[in-house]
Amino acid sequence: MNFALTEEQQMIVDTVRSFVETEIYPHEDEVERTGVVPRELGQDIARKCKELGFFGCNFPEEVGGAGLDHTSFTLVERELGRGSMGLTVFFGRPSGILMACNDEQREKYLLPAVKGDKFDALAMTEPDAGSDVRGMKCFARKDGDDWIVNGTKHFISHADIADFVIVFIATGEEDTPRGPKKKITCFLVDRGTPGFEIRKGYNSVSHRGYNNCVLTFDDCRLPSAQILGEVHKGFDVANDWLFATRLTVAATSVGRARRAFDYALNYAAERKQFGKPIGANQGVSFKLADMITEIDAADLLTLSAAWRLDQGLPSNREIASAKVYATEMLARVTDEAIQIFGGMGLMDDLPLARFWRDARVERIWDGTSEIQRHIISRDLLRPLGA
Repeated sequence: MNFALTEEQQMIVDTVRSFVETEIYPHEDEVERTGVVPRELGQDIARKCKELGFFGCNFPEEVGGAGLDHTSFTLVERELGRGSMGLTVFFGRPSGILMACNDEQREKYLLPAVKGDKFDALAMTEPDAGSDVRGMKCFARKDGDDWIVNGTKHFISHADIADFVIVFIATGEEDTPRGPKKKITCFLVDRGTPGFEIRKGYNSVSHRGYNNCVLTFDDCRLPSAQILGEVHKGFDVANDWLFATRLTVAATSVGRARRAFDYALNYAAERKQFGKPIGANQGVSFKLADMITEIDAADLLTLSAAWRLDQGLPSNREIASAKVYATEMLARVTDEAIQIFGGMGLMDDLPLARFWRDARVERIWDGTSEIQRHIISRDLLRPLGA
């Protein structure tokens, strides 16, 4: 067992951390206050990311990416987790699902996305279909060589900056032992397509500037050429993406927790009460001990799951474990960091209240904590016939 980073991996960590500290941190307060990332600022972050050679780093070299393995890319996401998501979204990491593009789609969607000429977003969730994805009501019916789409998607992250959206839509129904279930097909939908609208979503307490949107389809006509993968096989192309996004949530949670911990550690060493640093009191020092232990445990769980992906080993349970533990750890660490600061921890002068609010959504999106526990327990019990 070798837990050391390679020289290349350490260089990746140092480079991305430096980028976040110099290019992201200075703009966070303004984004938090306004909930808006100026278009010019987003473009500038993307440009600097390209100059570093990191744009599309999660894609193989043959399509223009940096070809990072899962472990190295997880390290990138961990360091990006230290910064505001409204800003780090421009540190381009297109959806890995685009690797399913056919030749024509590669030229129109995949290659421009990897180059940073186009931004994508991914749409699966609906008002009545969250964890129960196959209960979606957004439906496409066949009309000659085209599909007519009607329905709504919501909670679609950063669709406001997307040039096209990868959308999962019901295209049929099948009988299963648990009753009728929708057949799902994946479509590539361009902004501006007639009958397709992207509009502002809900105001959220988490990740201000990283906006969610509502997508509506009103007799939107899509040619069959816009299907990604095969008809009714949307989940087949989604599987790898679901792994990657859950691992990303775990990694960013670790990065954000370490930043919150650094604030708490330094404050505990500097802040004096009753003639000594508050960190000299076990009531504070033991909090720090628990916080760093949980952070390190989440970090190792996350990197271990990424390593398993690189080795081609079964990883579903391990990724679910990393996701559920890291996100719940983040909630505990940010809460304890505020407790160490006392009243100042809740003031806008510090980012701790933001970290605390941002942490809440991590246990919900990309599969709730309950869904992760379902995945873990199912993986344990199924081989025993239970």
